[in-house]
Amino acid sequence: MQNLTIILQAAAEVASYAPIATMGAALGAGLATIGAGIGIGRIGGGAVEAIARQPEAAGDIRSNMIVSAALIEGVAFFAIVVCLLVLFL
Repeated sequence: MQNLTIILQAAAEVASYAPIATMGAALGAGLATIGAGIGIGRIGGGAVEAIARQPEAAGDIRSNMIVSAALIEGVAFFAIVVCLLVLFL
């Protein structure tokens, strides 16, 4: 957390770092979104395959899939918020 504060202060104090910070924030937000989409897609595909193999375990598989997808979404939102902080601070 302290390192992020130092990076944000350096980007705010030196005007020549502003375009680099903007580009980094945009790339970071894009990568976080792509990574979350790939992760949730793989979880969904794996869950469908598992339910097709064992239909009697569909409830357990579905609940585990939802928890895993929620954790991935949380990490993606955290990454996007950090990128927005770099962009606007």
